[in-house]
Amino acid sequence: MSRGHTRNPCTVLLTGVSLLALIAGTAGCESEPPHRSARISKNYDGRFINTITYDSFGTTSELNCADGKSLNVTGSNNRLTVRGRCATVTVAGADNRITVEQVDSELTISGINNAVTYRGGGPKLDDQGSGNTITNRR
Repeated sequence: MSRGHTRNPCTVLLTGVSLLALIAGTAGCESEPPHRSARISKNYDGRFINTITYDSFGTTSELNCADGKSLNVTGSNNRLTVRGRCATVTVAGADNRITVEQVDSELTISGINNAVTYRGGGPKLDDQGSGNTITNRR
């Protein structure tokens, strides 16, 4: 651990590769945060809250909404494959390419030139940005 850095048991910063390990339950709050990261917020008691926040630039990753978590994606030039059933998906940023297994209630895009493909669910679609595409591939 570098001098002046303290561990925060409530928030863990991870790379895209480590993100999947944390979602699977194999990493914890004791992980050292890297300089480029995706962020997952946690409750103070160590349990995951119902929203996964992915904040990164230029990564290719797989995520898992499990059975009903919500997903917020920020940043740009990310390539994400999302497994499981997401309650909602929100995308801000630019040039993200995201494939989601299922979105149940709402899919919102507020950035530019993003492409989101979902394979199941019946979400309300809300494109607040410019040059975005939303595709349903049932």
